[in-house]
Amino acid sequence: VQLQASGGGTVQTGDSLTLSCAASGRSFSRYVVGWFRHAPGKEREFVAALGRGGAIFYADLVKGRFTVSRDIARDIVYLQMNSLRLEDTAVYYCAADNRDYELRSWDTYDYRGQGTQVTVSS
Repeated sequence: VQLQASGGGTVQTGDSLTLSCAASGRSFSRYVVGWFRHAPGKEREFVAALGRGGAIFYADLVKGRFTVSRDIARDIVYLQMNSLRLEDTAVYYCAADNRDYELRSWDTYDYRGQGTQVTVSS
């Protein structure tokens, strides 16, 4: 499975942005999907994950502002980001795996896509 995150851009604080994660080579509709981000000078961090059975997990920093969802028909997973803050600036990555455990860990995922840059300015 090859993954590609897209939809990044430069926005202002308080704006919204929706990222997409699409797969090629194989459907990932049954896979768990995680979103991570990596800001300069910081460790890569967990953002959100969509597990089996519709279970959804968010990092505390984004809870209430970000929403992860899946369009099964289009085989795309979205990350809707609202009320963006300066500290949300990072490269965002999506990742997928067919095992449903430790979804907050980057190392869990066998399939990892190229990132998309999100820049939030004041």
